Amino acid sequence: MCKKTLLIIGLIALMFDNVNAQRMTIGPQLGYYKAQSTDNWAYMIGVTCRFKLDTRLGVEASINNHQENYADNTVTVRSWPVMVSCLIYPFPPVVYGVIGIGWYNLAYNYNQDKLPLLTDETAQKIGWHFGGGLELPILPSVRLNGDIRYVFLNYDFQAFPGSADLKSNFTVITVGLLINLL
Repeated sequence: MCKKTLLIIGLIALMFDNVNAQRMTIGPQLGYYKAQSTDNWAYMIGVTCRFKLDTRLGVEASINNHQENYADNTVTVRSWPVMVSCLIYPFPPVVYGVIGIGWYNLAYNYNQDKLPLLTDETAQKIGWHFGGGLELPILPSVRLNGDIRYVFLNYDFQAFPGSADLKSNFTVITVGLLINLL
């Protein structure tokens, strides 16, 4: 079954290889994610820009906005990550793998009813990510993309009861539109 699936994906990739005329794209991005210790799944929104170096290699830059709650809404973390990624297309232009680094601008907001002695703070962290996805042409100059990424990022919460075991690595599922610029 797995060999048939790979064969079908390979044939689809070959069919779309000539469609890969664009070099630079930009577009909106929506995501759904959950950090390991957060209270629930959350949404993110952002914008991404991709530049294809050739049919098998590209780079991506993106900026997003998201927030998550930890320890039963004891702390809320708002994040504005700026990420740079390498895109590798083993079955161009449809299937890609991604690996990259992110600069996370963070705001920690502590619930003053639960933690009156802690003050809100801001910080910056570096994290990295890897994953894979699909990029499908829907119009001559528009592509639909979707991927799943795992992000390695450990927040530095101020110490409060129960915070020692909080983990902030997360999985994000994104979908977006890529509009040709060049």
